[in-house]
Amino acid sequence: MIAQEITNVLSDLFKESVQMKEEAWQVEIDNLRLLVLLSDDKSWLRSLVTIAPMQDALPFMQQFLEANFDETQETRYAFFQGLLWGVYQHNRETLTPEDFRSAIVRLVTLQQQGLSGVFSILAETQIRQIVQVAKQQGQTLEATLQTLDRLYEEGVMGDMSLGAEQREKVLGAWRYQLERLWEAE
Repeated sequence: MIAQEITNVLSDLFKESVQMKEEAWQVEIDNLRLLVLLSDDKSWLRSLVTIAPMQDALPFMQQFLEANFDETQETRYAFFQGLLWGVYQHNRETLTPEDFRSAIVRLVTLQQQGLSGVFSILAETQIRQIVQVAKQQGQTLEATLQTLDRLYEEGVMGDMSLGAEQREKVLGAWRYQLERLWEAE
């Protein structure tokens, strides 16, 4: 890929928001900051988006590493300079405009998901553990739901200052997930 092709793909995706300086590109719109950089010898292209502060992301380190292995396809999560980044690297000579476009779209998706994707993975893992323990103890789905209601009322599982409507939303989400995973485990 030549520099003009990189510019063309970025301009097609982001219109006039693309800034270029010495074969480095930057896109800044709303909450998105995308950087596209060439290595010093111009043989490698690296694309980056910031996702979250490292301190917010560290509790989900295992989920990020698992996502790198299973879900992120050609992109990766990485930590650098106190931030969690979405990163894509490729040899510039063999990179096609179609693959570059796909990687940029994937990076934007990672950025838009922020921490919510890995939080969902962690939450599902924990719910699966709850289901397994409940079944090992011989509890029924209904008894497990009652236990969760009680734990929520006691403040063990949630913020007791939330109103009744918010409490019902939270418990409804727990019920949905437990019911969904009960038969699967």
